[in-house]
Amino acid sequence: MPPPPKSRYSVPKLLILGLVFHFVYIGTVFDCYFTSPVVHGMKSHSVGHAVSKRLVLIVGDGLRADLLFNEDAFPTIPHAPKVVAPYLKSIAETRGAFGISHTRVPTESRPGHVAIIGMENQPNFDSVFNQSSHTFSFGSPDILPMFARGAIPGKVETWCYNEEDEDFTKDATFLDIWVFDRLKELFQNATNNITLNTQLRSHKVIFFLHLLGLDTTGHSYRPHSREYLNNIQVVDNIVRQTENLINEFYHDKETSFIFTADHGMSVIGNHGDGDLDNTRTPLIAWGRGIRGPLPDSVPSSHDSYSKPWGLGHLFRRDVEQADLAALMASLIGIDWPVNSVGVLPDIDPSRPGYLSPKLGDESLAQMAFVNAKVSSITLLYEQVFVFLKVILEQYTTKHELKRAQAFFYKPFVTLEGLNTISDQSFRLANLTNIERLIQAKDWHASRLASAELIRISLNGLHYLQTYDRFLIRGMVTFAYIGWAAYTSLYIFRPLDFAKTPEASGTVFVHLSAAVALIGFWTLFALQHAPFMFYVYVAFPCYFWHQFLQQEMAWLRVPPRVDYWKLLVGTSMTLIVIQAMVVGYTHRFIWSIGFIFTGIVWPVSWPSRILKQNLPLVAVWGLLCLSAGVFPVLPVAKKESLITILVGGCLILLCGGFSALWVLHEVERLKGKKSRQALTALFLIQATLVVTTMIITASSVKGLQAKQGLPLPNRVLGWTVLGISFTLVANGRTRLLKILQAVSPVLAFASGGPYHTAFSKFLAYFLGFGPCFVILSISVEGLFYVTYSFLLATWVVSESIVRNGRFPVPANESDHERTKVYSFQPDDLRIALFFLFFVQVGFFGTGK
Repeated sequence: MPPPPKSRYSVPKLLILGLVFHFVYIGTVFDCYFTSPVVHGMKSHSVGHAVSKRLVLIVGDGLRADLLFNEDAFPTIPHAPKVVAPYLKSIAETRGAFGISHTRVPTESRPGHVAIIGMENQPNFDSVFNQSSHTFSFGSPDILPMFARGAIPGKVETWCYNEEDEDFTKDATFLDIWVFDRLKELFQNATNNITLNTQLRSHKVIFFLHLLGLDTTGHSYRPHSREYLNNIQVVDNIVRQTENLINEFYHDKETSFIFTADHGMSVIGNHGDGDLDNTRTPLIAWGRGIRGPLPDSVPSSHDSYSKPWGLGHLFRRDVEQADLAALMASLIGIDWPVNSVGVLPDIDPSRPGYLSPKLGDESLAQMAFVNAKVSSITLLYEQVFVFLKVILEQYTTKHELKRAQAFFYKPFVTLEGLNTISDQSFRLANLTNIERLIQAKDWHASRLASAELIRISLNGLHYLQTYDRFLIRGMVTFAYIGWAAYTSLYIFRPLDFAKTPEASGTVFVHLSAAVALIGFWTLFALQHAPFMFYVYVAFPCYFWHQFLQQEMAWLRVPPRVDYWKLLVGTSMTLIVIQAMVVGYTHRFIWSIGFIFTGIVWPVSWPSRILKQNLPLVAVWGLLCLSAGVFPVLPVAKKESLITILVGGCLILLCGGFSALWVLHEVERLKGKKSRQALTALFLIQATLVVTTMIITASSVKGLQAKQGLPLPNRVLGWTVLGISFTLVANGRTRLLKILQAVSPVLAFASGGPYHTAFSKFLAYFLGFGPCFVILSISVEGLFYVTYSFLLATWVVSESIVRNGRFPVPANESDHERTKVYSFQPDDLRIALFFLFFVQVGFFGTGK
């Protein structure tokens, strides 16, 4: 018998290439959206005088604005106070300025602190700490060291607790109390340390208190919990004690205070995205140089969000988070951080800022002018950083150099356009105009002009920062479309049907691909583009080269596909894929998908197959409808130990009934010895599920009692995984093969001669069962059972439908059965079902 024909398409090659391609193209996301605009070598600018001698910055990590300001912020908690933070609230009402500090994505601790203290969401930055005479900082080891590393040695001193103290299972108020205790010790030590006392009493000193407790508490217990309420009260008390401690030590009332947060927190205790609860953080400023409360404006500065604050009679002044660096620099008279993109709130003369009116219009105008100069110079250096990688002092030199190196370069016209009146660029003309207004003592006009120049400069920064996005997006688009075209070759397999691998038009394809690749590489070399650009462009060139080359051979093959059906199927595919995209934000789409697959799909079966398999159709429909319930359940689930244990019991119950049928089939196909081995395997896995249920119940009780995660629970959980990896690496005996069942990881390793297809499936199901007990907080275990049996039923249904539609003739030879697979339009539906089930597996319960 002749050997079966060998396909020219290697699936392992496709998988490896796809893995490398997607891994490399992750970098395009960072090159497009997260390239650092930080540049170095710029000249510092300062107003030249200080409003206050020192500054105290207190950051309540993870504090939501509404839960600090709202009256009756915790209505579901019995006996909760009407005002959670009375001291901070009284400051806002009687002697300070307040508002919301709006953060930007990512709403995480490190980017938030960088925005407050230095530059928005960027590493390796200049900061107000670095510009201060001395900074004393207290708090988390995750935040403080990054400011000390970038500062002049010895200028920024840090006191950090141990990383192990950041325990999400215990009372986190300890962390905040620790911070204040270290501050108190610092002042106590100054009485016996002349050097320290001198440093503390010098001007331009900053004290930074990072209070992490709220973030830890919010993650552990969620923001609307009693624990979060108690932590806010602890923070409020620390603020009061800190102000008293400062006043008792200095006795001069020359201290400015700023209280804010790095980010907020969603209702389920998460942050990082653009949810409004994550981006709205409180801001309260008071002390030397800060204005007092003002009557509300007309129209009102308040909206529905701040109406429950009980501060509607006072003016609310919102800022961007990056503006705080400019405010702090102005208060203590230090050089503005050269990378700052913040705008001093007081620049806009149309509404009050945060600085005291006693400063006068002249001082505010000078500050506005300095702010404008900083933003403009940052813009100029940003242009060189992005495109030329060269630090140059003069803008014109950089601009001309960029013009000479960039093909079809388009400068930012709003700043680089020619002012016909002064025969200067708009940038220089605006700076000259501001200087003239200040010399003429037209402070109001100079502040307006400075604010406008800052706005334009920030637009220019964004323009230059995103200048390469069009090119990157173009490469990404052509690469992924090319990848889709390339993978289609493994479906249609044109070379397997072509008589000759080469067609007449392939020479043109080879030449075009080579010219495109060399052309792009040459362009990148002339423009000093990043190295990864050379790699990025190679993928679309290769994909399209392979696709067009093989399509030439395909065109010479008689058509074997009904193209009309293929066109209709492709259109439906695009519609379904777009529906899945909508499902990410409108979860009911997944439920509609389950209804379609459970009811509409069986109707399309041939009537003969449908009538012969009515019980299977009923089970399939019931499972689909059951699975469709989970996507419409609330995403913000509350912990329910009962539901978790019910899920574990259901895993055991369904696994037990399935084992009865599976073991019977194993004995029939593999023999009695195989049945005995798998019986032991399934019993060990069931025992593991029971063990994890006991561990979970114990852990929940320990966490609810704020006793932390019990040590035996930790040891048991990690020991199971440790033993499993050891067995994978070293075990080959029959005993070890059975013991491999002690871990979900080892469910994959427990194969061998004992298994049938469904016994493997059951081993995987029971093997991963403990994960869905340990990691669940609610109905995840119930979803796992429904989802697993739905997949098993899908495999059986597809087999019956495919064999019923395309039966194998009884007289077909083995050689004919091993022919190269030919694409069928129904494969598109199977692929869509697979994609749908994968997405539901990730997002079916909101995780």
